[in-house]
Amino acid sequence: MSWFVYVLRCADGSLYTGITNNLRRRFAAHRAGTASRYTRARLPVRLVYQERSRTRSAALKREAAIKRLPRAAKLKMLGR
Repeated sequence: MSWFVYVLRCADGSLYTGITNNLRRRFAAHRAGTASRYTRARLPVRLVYQERSRTRSAALKREAAIKRLPRAAKLKMLGR
């Protein structure tokens, strides 16, 4: 089973980082406003980054590393 680390860009320009083992389902839940309180208040959202990880542990570590990055570094990682 693969895990994904993903980044969403919210309508207010903020970035949301998370992990899942089913990216399609999780993104649909975010768009429907049922995945997280943070994104529900900032709809619509766009998937701007995804990265595959071999294990849940690796995905969690990568998610934490991305969340620690300053916004400028996150935007650079996204190619913007």
